[in-house]
Amino acid sequence: MHTYPELGLFIDGQWHLAQGRNTEPVMDPATGRVLGNLPHASKADLEHALQAAQRAFIQWRKVPASERANILRRAAALVHQRRDTIARTLTLEQGKLLTEARDEVDAAADIIEWSAEEARRIYGRVIPGRRQDITQMVVHEPAGPVAAFTPWNFPASTPSRKISSALAAGCTVILKASEETPATAVELVRAFADAGAPAGVIALVFGVPEQVSQRLIASPIIRKISFTGSIPVGKALTRLAADGLKRVTMELGGHGAALVFADADVLHAARTLAAGRFRNAGQVCIAPSRFFVHERVLDLFTAEFVRAAQATQVGDGLDATATMGPLASERRVQAMQAIVADALARGATLACGGRRIERPGCFFEPTVVLNPAPDCRLMQEEPFGPIAPIVPFSDLDEVLAHANALPYGLSAYVFSQNIGTAMAAARGLEAGMVAINSLSLALTETPFGGVKASGLGHEGGTEGVQAYTVKKFISLA
Repeated sequence: MHTYPELGLFIDGQWHLAQGRNTEPVMDPATGRVLGNLPHASKADLEHALQAAQRAFIQWRKVPASERANILRRAAALVHQRRDTIARTLTLEQGKLLTEARDEVDAAADIIEWSAEEARRIYGRVIPGRRQDITQMVVHEPAGPVAAFTPWNFPASTPSRKISSALAAGCTVILKASEETPATAVELVRAFADAGAPAGVIALVFGVPEQVSQRLIASPIIRKISFTGSIPVGKALTRLAADGLKRVTMELGGHGAALVFADADVLHAARTLAAGRFRNAGQVCIAPSRFFVHERVLDLFTAEFVRAAQATQVGDGLDATATMGPLASERRVQAMQAIVADALARGATLACGGRRIERPGCFFEPTVVLNPAPDCRLMQEEPFGPIAPIVPFSDLDEVLAHANALPYGLSAYVFSQNIGTAMAAARGLEAGMVAINSLSLALTETPFGGVKASGLGHEGGTEGVQAYTVKKFISLA
């Protein structure tokens, strides 16, 4: 029987447990049972973490890149070794399928390993001088102590990206992970500590999100903020950061348009997009979530997509027969109910699903909605759940206008076997990432980020590590 880990804060190289601190329960979304009690950081805890991060930064920034890389490689190896334990913990508190959790932990280890190698590739450049006796160079230096904030939907891969990128660049980091999925973050931070990360280089704190973020971001010690989450919270944190002119990376929400043209492999498109929509019960920021299908292939696509939705087996993420787990919380179920009700009230047709599954836990049926009104909530707001709206279109200009009508611009998808059509659509879509005939976007070695209200900056790849650096020009005579 898997034991849920004891929860705690990690500050200045030491674990601090619940005794004497305010706590909140952590729930299993598949059963509704309490898994554990999470301690909140006090004001004194947060100040301790800030001071430790500042002290550690003075030394950590001087550690050679090869030594930082060695620590990161050891952390990646430990995450690989502990994969099954971490994955089961992740499924217990977040709900996603155990197979998906294992894949995520593997991805987290891959991210850490990539960052280890990238630590040794933070290159500057030499600029030819205007005189023979002048040497001009640009070097990258660590930005400073980082405050990182991560969500509940990918509680292994998202913290791993922020921690490892910051450490690779020579920064220290205070991680405020999600209070809904804390044990996954505890296990990841434990791996970094066991790999030899010095005291103060990493801290892990929890608490009332607004209070923690205000305290950390307001501190003059913090020089960089990295956040993954909703657009409203991202805007609020950016405003806080602006008071100190602090660097920010904001990976915010999306409402990914999927364009299926008449010349697409329609069955492949329907099956691929359905898998992407119902993965992690639709709780994926880059998931396809608005489906625009050419009118000539609308019926074929819809029939196959509905078949895939109805074939989805909803159940506990630990159940090997399940192909979709629960939503992460009761509030997500209530949000799905409200979104579907609004779409139907505005004239949409329900092809399948649309209801809560009556059993303990936070389960909702895979849902397909046809012809929703453009101004309904489902088409205007990121649903972040297993609901798929399907809308017909007739030409490229029309569908691009619909796809680009929202303030979001994170991910988009194009399905067409005509390279001209596919590239015209990809160029015309206002999104930070576009995949053609696949869902392949979030890779360790590639930049991940959005445009418009979907974010600022990038995570992943070379760009993700360099986001934790500042550039300095040196002129030597």
